Amino acid sequence: MTHNKDLSGNKDLSGTARDHLWMHFTRMSSYEKAPVPTIARGEGTHIYDTDGKRYLDGLAGLFVVQAGHGRAELAEAAHKQAQELAFFPIWSYAHPKAVELAERLAHHAPGDLNKVFFTTGGGEAVETAWKLAKQFHKLTGNPGKYKVVSRNVAYHGTPHGALSITGLPGLKAPFEPLVPGAHKVPNTNIYRAPAHGDDPVAFGRWAADQIEQQILFEGPETVAAVFLEPVQNAGGCFPPPPGYFQRVREICDQYDVLLVSDEVICAFGRLGTLFGCDKFGYVPDIITCAKGMTSGYSPIGAAIVSDRLAEPFWKGDDTFLHGYTFGGHPVSAAVALANLDIFEREGLNQHVLDNESAFLETLRRLLDLPIVGDVRGNGFFYGIELVKDKATKETFTEEESERILYGFLSKALFEAGLYCRADDRGDPVIQLAPPLIADQSVFDEAEGILRGVLTEAWTKL
Repeated sequence: MTHNKDLSGNKDLSGTARDHLWMHFTRMSSYEKAPVPTIARGEGTHIYDTDGKRYLDGLAGLFVVQAGHGRAELAEAAHKQAQELAFFPIWSYAHPKAVELAERLAHHAPGDLNKVFFTTGGGEAVETAWKLAKQFHKLTGNPGKYKVVSRNVAYHGTPHGALSITGLPGLKAPFEPLVPGAHKVPNTNIYRAPAHGDDPVAFGRWAADQIEQQILFEGPETVAAVFLEPVQNAGGCFPPPPGYFQRVREICDQYDVLLVSDEVICAFGRLGTLFGCDKFGYVPDIITCAKGMTSGYSPIGAAIVSDRLAEPFWKGDDTFLHGYTFGGHPVSAAVALANLDIFEREGLNQHVLDNESAFLETLRRLLDLPIVGDVRGNGFFYGIELVKDKATKETFTEEESERILYGFLSKALFEAGLYCRADDRGDPVIQLAPPLIADQSVFDEAEGILRGVLTEAWTKL
């Protein structure tokens, strides 16, 4: 059956979406008899559907809309650039906005991370980093170093290499076999720590040492890189324990393994710093980033690379045979520069630092609910873990997750006016990451909606 194919604009958008729009990470059959939620407009920290109903954007789109919705300045930057130079590739050529943005990112990046390889998104940036790590080691006399180490439950993207690095078996199974050489270690969820759960410093040392053990098990001569998010997203916002990244840096240096800081979510103010590694005081060899670079007003991503890694490609005849048609797109680069202007002019990073404690404390009010086991995160990036029993930390069964998270919570939160994420890729969690302009009124609005819906969810267990 085909819904109204009239292209005049007078159409049933929900029906047309079911017929033609293949939504990402979406169980399409769930909309067979239900309308497709269709968002038509955004303003500040809120979004509006095609019926005009208002929702709090509790996820900044997808950890993206840092400066908030409806920023005319960013739309105007795109318009101006498209009139001047709508497109040109950076395959052996440059254009001004890509040059300017590369210089600006290099200026803000820590250490000697001065070379910027543009992509169009985060998964491509991760793919770039693994390929670069492999070729770098080949060019510097270590051709056997191709493996990577990453963490259980971590998400790093959907391209075949990035998906191999991802630590979520359910996402990988339909596409196996994937790229060989990707190995997993424990993450930093201290709420479910298998050891030292009462001592964050000892737990951090233990978790970091698991990386060393994996490198030794595989053989240091075979391991190219370690991929870690500053705060792990999947599983529900796992911040690093004290000293964790400092120990990981030591391990990587000891065994000549590159440290990749995957900041597709954590860069550009999500934690209150331009780069997430700055929040926790470590200098990686590569930063992968995307999402918040333009606040989502145009797609772009990047791998920001140290001079040491780039050196073999800046001398002699060696070329990094890798690229993307739309990498460093002129319009996207212009929007990113305008977005960074807003960050500086409005002090968005400082706003997050000034308000992160209030946001966390507001969400921690929910700990008085029997269904809420843990509230954790950093900056404007928090996860609320749901449990059946607070005393034992007993989690949901697979059937309960399906019934409570997907059958009730996701829909109920949205109907109550809160767009956020209910996720059971690890243990059941609700994630919140609003635009960086959010204030106490937004925190209170989110807490109030969550309280009502979670109270009702408890009655359905």
